[in-house]
Amino acid sequence: MHGPVSAGWLLVALCAVTGGYCLLRMRSAVEEQRRAAGGEALMGFGMAAMAVPAAALTPPRWAWLCYALVFGAAAVRALWAARGNAHHLHHLVGALAMVYMAAVMAAAPGGGHGGTGLPLVTGALLVYFAGYVVRAGLRLVPVPAAPGAPIRAGATGWGDRPELARACRLSMGIGMFAMLLTV
Repeated sequence: MHGPVSAGWLLVALCAVTGGYCLLRMRSAVEEQRRAAGGEALMGFGMAAMAVPAAALTPPRWAWLCYALVFGAAAVRALWAARGNAHHLHHLVGALAMVYMAAVMAAAPGGGHGGTGLPLVTGALLVYFAGYVVRAGLRLVPVPAAPGAPIRAGATGWGDRPELARACRLSMGIGMFAMLLTV
């Protein structure tokens, strides 16, 4: 994506760390969490790769087309998974946003950074991800425990911590919003 180089590298780091945590979440004992974490890891690493500043690397046009194909397949998978769990609709929107950004970059002069997307599509995606970030952020706000409520006993693994999974999704939503701003 185009924009300030330092901001681009910070976005790469955020997305790569988020993708790495999602890989860790794939070790969960709960199958649905593993599946969701796999899609989120793909999204995190794909966002990291797409966010590399143009000053460091300008991928050829075919690379953007490969991104579009990979995330198009992820969108189909998310659509199929959404039949049983509505959370996958967010994965579908995210994958389609990645396809959109890859297509914009492929259509840019020279097949590199600095494309200009369709303002209506970009605006709709920005509104969606802004709302998602606000909602995800509010879900991280701690709620006081009711008097006499049992304290959660037993340690869970890093892959089964719901608050970390929410923070991961919040980070990816912020990253997606930032990437859409540069389209």
